[in-house]
Amino acid sequence: MGQERRASRAGVVGCLAILYLVWGSTYLGMRVAMETAPPFLTGGTRFFLAGAVLYVWASARGIDRPTARQWGNAAFAGVLMLLVGNGCVAWAMAAEKVPSGLAALTVATTPAWMVLLDWAWGGPRPRALVGVGIAAGLAGVAVLAGAGAGGVSVAGAAVLTLASVSWAVGSLFARHADLPRSPARTTGMEMLAGGAALAALGAAAGEHAGFDPAGVSLASALAFGYLLAAAVVAMSAFTWLMTVADPGLVGTYAFVNPVVAVVLGAALADEELTARTGAAAALVVLGVALIVWPRPPAK
Repeated sequence: MGQERRASRAGVVGCLAILYLVWGSTYLGMRVAMETAPPFLTGGTRFFLAGAVLYVWASARGIDRPTARQWGNAAFAGVLMLLVGNGCVAWAMAAEKVPSGLAALTVATTPAWMVLLDWAWGGPRPRALVGVGIAAGLAGVAVLAGAGAGGVSVAGAAVLTLASVSWAVGSLFARHADLPRSPARTTGMEMLAGGAALAALGAAAGEHAGFDPAGVSLASALAFGYLLAAAVVAMSAFTWLMTVADPGLVGTYAFVNPVVAVVLGAALADEELTARTGAAAALVVLGVALIVWPRPPAK
């Protein structure tokens, strides 16, 4: 029994490390991939291929085929989270030149929007400590929003906030919608739909016409491969953790990821670290920690 517990503990620690490091590094990966490849086409292809892998894997395990209604629900959630959510992040980083670390800090406020929207739709009223966390996280975004040195443009902050809200709406919808019981099947369906929509947006924006695969640098190609693997591996780790570990422990990735993104951006991409960035990071991380940290058990 002791040996089994050690193995389980090692598995939890290993999967948490994957969530912390892999998901935290995807922002830098997106920046490198988009240096010589169009943002929407890159993201759409990445999610479509990752979704296909997860869907085929679920099919190989003999999981029941989804219904038409389940496909519609998965497509709606996938469009909200990937087309709008990830698409806005890609646009802000490509068009507004938002550094990867600052993009991660802004998107880290997603749990705040989930709590507020869930409350608005009849969910439980947030605890006082959660309210403090929401205020701190949004204050951190306000600190980042400015055209001065070390900040994010107002347009960039607005679009990244839209990404967070859209991801929160999609997540809340998926929580209550009729979807397959298999998380892998559901995630694969959402990625297939969202990836296809994101690629279609790229085509509508003319990305296909001006894209020359021969012009993609080796660094961008390697970053794309890394992002593709990350989408499959990290989501699988997250799905497994949600079945064996406390949700509060799993939720700690939400305030570790932006720290990892800021550190990697500064170390590997020469992204500037300023007093404004430090203050915003402290507010966002504190806010998200207060939101996702598990509440004490009732006596």
